[in-house]
Amino acid sequence: MFSKATEYALRATIYIAQKSNNDNKIGIDEISKAIDSPKSFTAKILQALTKDNKIVSSTRGPNGGFFLTEKAKKLPVRSILEAMGEHDVLEKCVLGLKLCSEIRPCPMHEKYKPIKQQLIKLFVTKTIKELAADIKDGVVFIKNK
Repeated sequence: MFSKATEYALRATIYIAQKSNNDNKIGIDEISKAIDSPKSFTAKILQALTKDNKIVSSTRGPNGGFFLTEKAKKLPVRSILEAMGEHDVLEKCVLGLKLCSEIRPCPMHEKYKPIKQQLIKLFVTKTIKELAADIKDGVVFIKNK
């Protein structure tokens, strides 16, 4: 559904939200290992997420690293999609047809419409903090191994 970069961005943001705070920053080595992503690819993803400190914040130096502010933790998960340039993925036709609409639907349109609405609602209402809390509770995981 999403690009590999956005999948890793979602996982990285959730991990950083779970493990960090203003006093405890997470290094790129730890993040890339935790989300099972190559370090260079993780760095590129974090660059997009730290742009204008909208989602992930960072500091340089020996005590530096990545963290999420309390304000950022309250952001909807959709904000990660926006930072990665995939905010429109949820609204697109499931078959990738540009002309799909209510007037001219694709074969999947009517069946996918309620699912699409549920996905949009999920990404708009669920916060980064809520997803991070699920990991802390040991209910879910973000790594394939």
